[in-house]
Amino acid sequence: MRLILSLVTGVAVLTATSVAAEFTKVDSQQEFLSLISGKELRRPFVKLEVSPQGDISGIGAAWTVTGNWTWREGYFCRDLFWGGDPLGYNCQAVEAHDNRIRFTSDKGRGDSAEFRLK
Repeated sequence: MRLILSLVTGVAVLTATSVAAEFTKVDSQQEFLSLISGKELRRPFVKLEVSPQGDISGIGAAWTVTGNWTWREGYFCRDLFWGGDPLGYNCQAVEAHDNRIRFTSDKGRGDSAEFRLK
């Protein structure tokens, strides 16, 4: 039983590592725009649109999400409101793989949120 548990744990760690390695950093605004243009960013209970003009709009857990964004020094910097409450300004590292995009707060040092691009 221990052998099976060890094998399952080992496979899970290797799988998680290889999945994480598939994401690549998005370095430029042009690359970011090519990923999000005409797409919706989705995750459970969240649907967002990020426009090339710098607007953010959508729904998060039944609350309206609004805001704006700019690209600064290789980071997606946004000022966001959820249900009218400010979530604040934050510059985030962006990574992408296939139809997925991941934002990591505090210039890549904070929490991450992964979205499907539809």
